[in-house]
Amino acid sequence: MRLNPDCVRDILLVVEELSDGQHGIDFDFHQPVSYERLSKYSNNELWYHVRQCDMSGYFTPVSWYLSGDCAIFDLSPKGHQFIADIRSDSVWNKVKSNAAKIGVFSLNALAQIATGVVTEVINSQIHS
Repeated sequence: MRLNPDCVRDILLVVEELSDGQHGIDFDFHQPVSYERLSKYSNNELWYHVRQCDMSGYFTPVSWYLSGDCAIFDLSPKGHQFIADIRSDSVWNKVKSNAAKIGVFSLNALAQIATGVVTEVINSQIHS
């Protein structure tokens, strides 16, 4: 499956919004999606992208169950940094546009591009 950057962003936004660090946010990949922001994605697509985010260190901790479902307790510092950088729709659109221009959509590349875009925005505000 190809990585869908919008799915990753939406998952991170949901986890950030609902997490309290003490109670897991349940992802039941065998039932209809219960989070409105994620309803446009299939359960298989969500499962894949949650796994990619987990393996890339964007969550801490994640409890995986034998059924393949999981509970995510919080974003890691890396996850918080990434979502803070891409929260703004205008920044996110620039990140995706730049990624498309160079043809790279890995999570690492998206994070690096986001850092560059945010740096540009900061510099333009400082020098204006």
